[in-house]
Amino acid sequence: MSPTEKEAPALYAAREPIFPRRVSGFYRNLKWGIMAVTLGIYYLLPWIRWERSPSLPDQAVLVDLAHRRFFFFWIEIWPQQFYLVAGLLVMAGLGLFLFTSALGRVWCGYACPQTVWTDLFITVERWIEGDRNARIRLQRARWDLRKTRLRLTKWTIWLLIAVATGGAWVFYFADAPTLLKELVTGQAPMVAYGFIGGLTFTTFLFGGFMREQVCMYMCPWPRIQAAMMDEDTLTVAYRSWRGEPRGKHRKSADADKLGDCIDCMACVNVCPMGIDIRDGQQMECITCALCIDACDAMMAKIGKPRGLIDYMALTDEEHEKKGEPPIPIWKHIFRVRTIVYTVLWAGIGAALIAALFLRSDIDIDVSPLRNPLYVTLSDGSIRNTYKVRIRNMNPEAHQFRISVIPKDVFRLAVQGSKTTTITVAADATGTHKLFVIAPPDSAPANAELTEIHIWVKDLATGKQAHAETVFTGKKRGN
Repeated sequence: MSPTEKEAPALYAAREPIFPRRVSGFYRNLKWGIMAVTLGIYYLLPWIRWERSPSLPDQAVLVDLAHRRFFFFWIEIWPQQFYLVAGLLVMAGLGLFLFTSALGRVWCGYACPQTVWTDLFITVERWIEGDRNARIRLQRARWDLRKTRLRLTKWTIWLLIAVATGGAWVFYFADAPTLLKELVTGQAPMVAYGFIGGLTFTTFLFGGFMREQVCMYMCPWPRIQAAMMDEDTLTVAYRSWRGEPRGKHRKSADADKLGDCIDCMACVNVCPMGIDIRDGQQMECITCALCIDACDAMMAKIGKPRGLIDYMALTDEEHEKKGEPPIPIWKHIFRVRTIVYTVLWAGIGAALIAALFLRSDIDIDVSPLRNPLYVTLSDGSIRNTYKVRIRNMNPEAHQFRISVIPKDVFRLAVQGSKTTTITVAADATGTHKLFVIAPPDSAPANAELTEIHIWVKDLATGKQAHAETVFTGKKRGN
């Protein structure tokens, strides 16, 4: 290659392993607590029992895909009520916007599954291989019996955690005790083994080896969050006006000119993303606040006030540089943007609660059978045929009476029944073929289309439901 030619830049850079150092403090304890709660909920929730009617599963939380229903403790959501689930998803999105606008990437730093499982894997790694310096030495060491033993032990525990993670996920879609027995005996559906295998692989790979790269390159949220944040958003930041110029604070004539930062690198060494918070706001920062704990501990050792690295807003920087007191935290949190998000979030929540308690225990769906459009009977009457689905969402079997409006014009008949009263089992959908008959020479019999309403009445509770459809008569001129 000639001297004038330049080497093309590499399109891929190999990952440099990050070995965060162990730290203790308020935010580290907060992360331990959130980890325990979130992992406990994830692994244990499918095993909680909830007594229901004999025809229903007694699992408290279950996504029953076979019967297209969702159970959450005392709440049962049917397919036609999926708007409740959609509303919950909208609430989750607005909640994420609200917390990001107020406190930055707190979801990423504390509750994101990638963060929680990576933190768990790092804890296992630290427990087996030692803290930061020991793990760095082991990484650089040649492969020998000790390194092989430590790595195999670590990977085995990681794999067990990953298997438990994949297994816990499939338990949300079937009765957990029954599925566990089937998995152990090899009688479970292949799709269950497939899901467990896929989630095991991704958990093992993402939590053990990719870690921060998932956040930096695979997750879109770091690039979206900027739209949710402004100069009043509280996020982890370094008070450069207090810490600079940094130095080791050796005993010298110039020591009094240095800032509070002694350049100990503690904030860098504890960062799971491997960044230096002193370089300013960075997309890679997940605001886990471990650097705050590390810096506060160092400030305590050298007799300096805490808060060199802290949760703060950009507006606080301008005030503190001028020697003014920082803005109260509540003013950062309660501002127009966060109030709007809160009102929207609460409004949707109130609407969902109202819809949940006001929903009916019965539902009807009517579908005309159009092959043929109508049948002319021997007496000249016109008959239309409909498929009627009646959903009984009660824990007991109920009887339902079917009627039609306008009722003075039409006659009704249910296939296989001498009456228009039918029985639907508990928590089930009854499907019947309904005949609607218009007398000869009546208006509906001679009209091309007539709007009608099919009603059902629960004879036990008196509740009613209806569905609109059309009656097809003889075309004009026929």
